[in-house]
Parts: sequence; C-alpha cells; structure tokens
Amino acid sequence: TDFSELSICDAIIICVPTPLDEFLKPDMSYIVSACEMIGKYLSKNSFICLESTTYPTTTENLIVPLIEEKSGLISGKDFWVAYSPERVDPGNEIYNTKNTPKVIGAIDDMGIRIAENLYKKAIDEIHTVSSPRSAEMVKILENTYRLINISLINELALLSGKMGIDIWEVIEAAKTKPFGFQAFYPGPGIGGHCIPLDPFYLEFIAKKYDFDLSLIHTAGHINMRMPHYMYIKIATALNSISKSVRESKILIIGVSYKPDINDTRESTSLKIIKTLTHKGAIINYHDPYVDSITINKDEKLYSSTLSKKILSQSDLVVICTNHKVIDYKIIDKEAKLIVDLRNASKRKNNIFKL
Repeated sequence: TDFSELSICDAIIICVPTPLDEFLKPDMSYIVSACEMIGKYLSKNSFICLESTTYPTTTENLIVPLIEEKSGLISGKDFWVAYSPERVDPGNEIYNTKNTPKVIGAIDDMGIRIAENLYKKAIDEIHTVSSPRSAEMVKILENTYRLINISLINELALLSGKMGIDIWEVIEAAKTKPFGFQAFYPGPGIGGHCIPLDPFYLEFIAKKYDFDLSLIHTAGHINMRMPHYMYIKIATALNSISKSVRESKILIIGVSYKPDINDTRESTSLKIIKTLTHKGAIINYHDPYVDSITINKDEKLYSSTLSKKILSQSDLVVICTNHKVIDYKIIDKEAKLIVDLRNASKRKNNIFKL
C-alpha cells in the first residue's frame, strides 16, 4: 500500500482488475491509477510488466505514454516494458503457475531479455512473441476460443432440450471421433474473471479499427442470456408440479462460477438467484466452498447444510455448480424435483436437465 516502495524495485508487475463498466466497455481506471503511481516513483533501469487481461495495444498506447509522462523517463532507454498474460485455471490439479508456459511480448529486445530472466526464476517454460500487442491478443484468443465453443454447446443444449435429445449423450458419442473434435460441455453460463469479459475488450478495440466481430459478439450475448434461459427452465419445472416461482422453496446447489473453488466472480448461480428472489422465490443454497453470498446489495444468504430435512422441505433443487464433494446420492434420494444444469444427477424421474 506504500507506493514509495516502488523506487527501490528493479521489477514491477501489474496485476490489477480490468472489469467492464455498466456499458460493457473496459474499465481501465485500475491500470491508469497503478501506472500513475508507478510513474511517480519509478527509478531508472526498472522493468515493468502488465499481466492484467486487456485489449491489444494497451501496453504500447496507454501504459508507456502514461508512465513516460508521469516519470519524465523514456521507455527503451530508462525503463523497459512488457506484457505477459496471466494463465490460471483455479482448481486444476495438474497445471499450476510453475508448469504452465509463460507468454511474453516486449517493446524491444532488451525488454524481452529482462522478462525472460525474471520469469524463468519461477516458471519452467517461456514463450516469447514479437510485441506486447501479440501477447495481449494471445490472452484474448485463448478465452474467446472457449467462450465461442461453450456458447455453441449451450445453444445446442437448449435446442436439444426442445427436441427431446440428450445433449450429454450426443457429446459422449462425438468424443469417440479421434480427430477434429474437442468436447465442450453445457452449463448455466460462463463465469469467472476472464472468459465472460474478454470478447468485450476485443470488441471495444475492433471498433477503433472499423471491424465488426459478429461471431464473437453473438457468442458473448448467448452467454449473457443463459441465466434467463435457466430461469425459464426452473419455472417450467415448477409448473410441472402446479407451482409458480413465487413462494416456492428452491435450494441452489453450488454458487461458485466453476467446480471445486470458492470464486464467485461473474457466477451464473448468483444471477439465477437474483432473478428468482426478484420473482418471489424463497432461496436457500448449499456450497461447501462459499460460506455466504450477498444478493440485492445488502441481503446476505448463508450456506445451508445439505441434509434430508432441507431437501425434503424444498419444492425444487437446482444443481448449478457440480462440486465433487457434494453428496449427489442424497439429493437424488430426497429431492422432490431436480433441475440439473451440470449432468451431476443420476436420477431418471422428476428431473429436468439442461
């Protein structure tokens, strides 16, 4: 918290948030604030690397001019700048920071040399690219690739549901093809701090180049609509037992954005809960990784114990996040009605699947 300490640092790594604002435009205020403070205290011969997810050209067109202005120093002469995208998969038991290759793009050869020598102290493999904007595009490509494919399978899952086709069976069959197919799985929507946001960073910069990213735009908006489709599925399930959403007791299983972690950023579960509470449902949730959540600004909910009592008292159980540690057998046995958005339940009757 004491930015004056930057004056004695040889290397400075920027890892601040880059959210979207209310108009789905990149909020660069955290990066700007960090760079202003860096410029104020920067010493000669320092190295700066941005790791925050952002749109291509940020390092060259925003960071460098800002730091030069605030410090009075010159990039490539007095300090060196690079971009290296964060690559993190929370909950992954195989790949961690050390054994995940690190992509780096710098403005000049000296920047690359410094970056390589810094990061190879902690990371096994370094892969360099020709510029910061190429490295920035790497991050966008990785996450947009996943967004488009998950949005595709989500849209096909919705259609399959209308046609009486089990999309999970279809995916398992398609996986038997030994080439040309990679399995992606449907769910209530994509959460986390990267994949739902990255397409909008790219869309923002593409407009400056008078380029329309129609495919990426569509994928982003399919993902944004998924919580609404999930609400309709929940309402349809309740209608099957002659109940409305209002005053129905609904137990949500899992509120983190992906299995086996405690991160709720951009979690689809929270969006579904907010819609259900707005429509008058009585909500409980169970998540062994998340003790409490805040809905409607100041209203808090606390994780309930998964028990025969709460399951039998609930009109509907909705499986939103399929943590491995959850006892699905007791859910299958005791729940009156299930909406399974993750293919976690083995029950054959009184169940609605995505």
